[in-house]
Order: sequence, then C-alpha cells, then structure tokens
Amino acid sequence: MASVAVPKKDSKQEVSQNKRVDWKKQKELEEARKAGTAPPEVDEEGKDINPHIPQYITTVPWYVGENRPTLKHQRCQPEKKKEFAGLDEWYQKGIKDTKVATKYRKGACGNCGAMTHKKKDCLERPRKVGAKYTGDDIQPDEHLPGDLKFDYDGKRDRWAGYDVSVHDKVLEEYSKVDEAKRQLKAAKLEEELETGKADVKAIINEDDEEEEKYADEVDMPGQKFDSNVRQTVRNLRIREDTAKYLYNLDPNSAYYDPKTRSMRANPFSKDGDKGKMVNFYGDNFVRGSGDVKSVANAQLFAWEAYERGADVHILADPTKLELLHKTYKVKKDGYKKEQKGGILEKYGGEEHLKVPPKELLLAQTEEYVEYSRTGRVIKGQEKAVVKSKYEEDVYINNHTSVFGSYWENFTWGYACCQSFIKQSYCTGEAGKVARNTDTPLDRVTISKPDDLEEEPQSHKKSLVELHKEKIKDPKSKEKKSKVSEESSKEEKLKKALKAEDERNATVEKLMKLDERKRPYHSMNINTEEPTEEEMEAYRMKRTHYEDPMAAYIKKKKK
Repeated sequence: MASVAVPKKDSKQEVSQNKRVDWKKQKELEEARKAGTAPPEVDEEGKDINPHIPQYITTVPWYVGENRPTLKHQRCQPEKKKEFAGLDEWYQKGIKDTKVATKYRKGACGNCGAMTHKKKDCLERPRKVGAKYTGDDIQPDEHLPGDLKFDYDGKRDRWAGYDVSVHDKVLEEYSKVDEAKRQLKAAKLEEELETGKADVKAIINEDDEEEEKYADEVDMPGQKFDSNVRQTVRNLRIREDTAKYLYNLDPNSAYYDPKTRSMRANPFSKDGDKGKMVNFYGDNFVRGSGDVKSVANAQLFAWEAYERGADVHILADPTKLELLHKTYKVKKDGYKKEQKGGILEKYGGEEHLKVPPKELLLAQTEEYVEYSRTGRVIKGQEKAVVKSKYEEDVYINNHTSVFGSYWENFTWGYACCQSFIKQSYCTGEAGKVARNTDTPLDRVTISKPDDLEEEPQSHKKSLVELHKEKIKDPKSKEKKSKVSEESSKEEKLKKALKAEDERNATVEKLMKLDERKRPYHSMNINTEEPTEEEMEAYRMKRTHYEDPMAAYIKKKKK
C-alpha cells in the first residue's frame, strides 16, 4: 500500500492551541468554584479567596512582585501603619514639666532665658535688663513640635488638635441664656397672676410651640414650602381646566414652561389675535391685577415688622397685620406732614407752595395765531420773547454795546470802540482810529482841522488820510510793496489760468483716445506740488457737474 504523507504541525500553532485549552480549563474551574463543586483558591496565609470577588480586585499588580493568587495588596499594610501618626495624636503644647534653670544658658533667649526661642520671637514683656545679663527669673522651656507624619485622613482632619474642653464654655453660655429666659417668664407669669390677667393655658402652650416656631423660621419667605411635610408644593391645576398651551397652537406664540406649567406672556398678543374673547391673558397679567400689589405690600410690611421685633405673620394673623399696616400708614403720613410743617415753620417759604393747579398752568388758550412758512406771525398776537434773568440793555462807562460784541484774534471786546479791556471807558471812533493807525489816543481828534475849514466839501479828507500824509515814509513803502505784491499775484494767476486751459484741452484729447493707444503715464502731467495760483485757477476752471447750468456754459464756450 502507498503511504500517506501527514503534514507536520507548526510550533506556533501548537502553542496557540495549548493556550486555548488552558484558558478553557481555567474558565471551567472558575465556574465550578462559583457553583461550589470545586474548592476555592487559598492565599499564602491559608485563607480562602471568595470566587465571586471580581478579577480586577484579585489580580495582583506587577509592581507587587507576587505571582500567586493573593489579596495581600488589598489589605492594610502593618508596616506602613507604624509610620503614620494616629488621629488622636497631636503636637505637645505648653511648658515642659522639667525643672526650671537657675542660670542663663548659652544660646537661650536674651529676654526671658528660655532655650526654645530667640529674643526676637519672645512673647514675654521686654525687660529693661534681659535675663542674659541679670540671670534672674529664667522662664521654663516650651514643647517644640515634633516630627509627626500623618496619613491621608490625618492631613485632612479639620478637628485635628481641637481641645474638647473648649466647647464646654459654649454650652455654659447657652445654658445661662436659657436660664435667664426662664426667670423672665416666671417673673412675667407671677406679675400677671397677681393682676388677674394671666391666661395659664396660653402660657403653657407657648412652651410647647417654641420648637415649631423655630422650624417655621427656617422656611425662606416667599417660597412655596410646607414645613410639616418637608416637600415643595407643585403648581397644580384642575383637570377640567384648559391647558395653557392649548389656548394658541401657534409655535411662535408665548413660551410655555412644562416644568412649572407656567405661561408668563399673553398668547394672544399679536394683532390678529387681539379681538378674540379669551379667559387667559398670561400669568403676568394675573400677578399684576386685583389686590396682588396690596398683598405684596402687606407681605413686605410683615417681613420688615418681624425684623424689628413685631410678632406678626401674613397667614397666621392677617387681621392683626391689616390693622398694623393701616395704623402705620396713618402715622407715617402724619409724621411726614408734621416734619414738613416743622421745616416750613423754621425756615419759611410756605408762600412759594401756593401755586395754581397744573390744569391752569398748562391750560390751552383759544387765541388764534397764524404763522407763515418762515415762522413769521401773520395773524394774531406773537408770543412774547422770554427774557433772561440777567439785566439787559444796560451799558456802562459810556459804551453803546456790551462786552463780547466784538471778536478778533481769539479775544472778545466792545464793538463800539474795539477795546479788549473789560469795564474800560468807551473812546468811540477815536479809539478805533488810534488802534488802526498805531497813534496815541491823545493825538487823535474828531474835530475839523483849522487849515481845512475853508476847503469845499468835495475835497474834505478823513483823519486817516491826514495822518497818512503826516507819516509818509514807513506807510508809503508798505503801501507800494502791497501794490507790487498784488500786481505780481494777478500776473501769476493769469499765467495759471492759461496753463489750466491748456491742461484741460490735453486731458480732453487723451480721454477721446482709446485706452490702448494712450501714451504711458499720459495722465500724470505735473508731478510737482501746485502753487496757490494754480489751485485758484483749478477752482475757477473746474466744472461743477451738480450745477444745472454747467452743460449750457460748456456749450457756450465751444
């Protein structure tokens, strides 16, 4: 017979098959241990390991160095326990119980002689001569903080080092207050029993209801909270009522909050819905209508009265609260009137309060007034101009205008004499002439000169001309220079106008050409900064396209 060749198995395949078989056996063993048919695992101390413990707890981390099943890494390590201090341990405080030194020791405090601190840290009263030099009254040493190591809980213990005996003082203080209250109640009860006005049952019930009062005070004012049931009261509605979100099915209408079942805005606020007859206008409408404001004011008054010692509540004593509120309003109005009267009586001014009512002050009249388009009165009486509270048309020191009627070089002055000095005496026309000609005021006269009295009126000269004739040299030179400057400016302007016409003609020619045939940089004719005359010529020759007659003028020039 022919032999059949059997393929050899690869070593890697054998290893993977062995691993799969071992893993299957391990799973079957775990299931048997959980079912109780196989004995549980045992750790190094001989204790059984619960098979139901999760694997992430029983698995030993690699850094522990254990290769066998164990739970030692999950237990508290005894060697680490000794390193840390307990929760009851704390640093020692106070003075050491050892004997007090009688001589000064080297390195001790120079003030009190203790070895546990230096002179700058000493809390004793500074001595005139320290213990370093006298050696008297050496103070005992204090306990220094030791090296206590705390674990995670010890470092975060908020009551670490707290002395329980300190709390006895707090308890003692509260017991004294309670005892004083009992004595006051007893004294009040004895006094009421003597007068025959005591209600024994009410007094006994007061003691029983004290705890309930304290519980009521815990509730926040304005919150829907039942202190007996200790759960919030929901905003419920009757099942027969229409749900708020069904009033208007438009999704862009008022917002509905399903958690609180509230719709604050009006769902029919749009123009198309205003004419509808509905019974719901939003929660805010209900909150602002009826006696809601009065109830809110009463609640506010109850809170303020309770803060000032009045035992009143809007739900427990509504009648008492209403009476107190009314008396408070009456007293408040009376106090305001009394205060106002006292101020008027002390300082006066009551006559200024007697004014006509607003209906008469702001009343309309039937006087007919007709105005033009410019605001001028055509028919009827023109409204009187309201004058200033200051004096008007009052001129001082012979002036005919007020100060501020003339302005020059950022200074104000009088227009009548062009004087910039306030409250100066007016010099009139003579002051103007003297200011313009740089002549002293005493040399300027308004009267006619003697040598010109016989001249005809056609040849009369003004004071300025006469003065310029007397002083010829400086002024005549200035005048000639001004005339020459003006003539040169006119010539420059003529040349600029001619150049501007030539420039406009060249620009028009270039604009008529095709863009591709224009020479390079043809529009940048002048690269220098223009002069004043060139700018003036440009303004004069510029075409105003907004002017409706611009096109007509252009055609006329052509």
